[in-house]
Amino acid sequence: MTDHIRYDVLARDALRGVLRRVLTDAAAHGLPGEHHFFITFLSRAEGVKLSPRLLAQYPDEMTIILQHQFWDLIVTDDRFEVGLSFGGIPERLVVPFHAIKSFFDPSVQFGLQFEPSDAAADTTSPKLPAAPAPAAVAPPVAAPAPAASDEPEPPAAPSEGAEVVRLDRFRKK
Repeated sequence: MTDHIRYDVLARDALRGVLRRVLTDAAAHGLPGEHHFFITFLSRAEGVKLSPRLLAQYPDEMTIILQHQFWDLIVTDDRFEVGLSFGGIPERLVVPFHAIKSFFDPSVQFGLQFEPSDAAADTTSPKLPAAPAPAAVAPPVAAPAPAASDEPEPPAAPSEGAEVVRLDRFRKK
């Protein structure tokens, strides 16, 4: 039987909406309590903008941590942009939601995993130029910023009681 409604696409889009909402709230109000985010994305997916230095260091995927030292978090319908420092060098990253593979908030053991969308799977398209790094590197006063390091750690494996939702669970086998 053919799924003309495409429940898998609807579920994926709804879960990306959760991520969009969480990032929008963090951009507007900062990160509450001990919340912080591990976000893993495909570094060569269409629309991702990384500096050539970061792309060389993370040619397939990259994990960033939004916790203490991030700035200028901007969230739109299809992507987020954020300033992070890597080895003391400020960088501006642009990450479309379709490029995100996983999201994890270890403070509450909540995570989401995403199957690559068609746009994210297209890694053969030419890279767009990286967004320029901002001149001033000061975190916003109202929002504690996330931390990124030269070697982002992969998200910790969810422990007992964690809720990781895999979209392939909803697909017909």
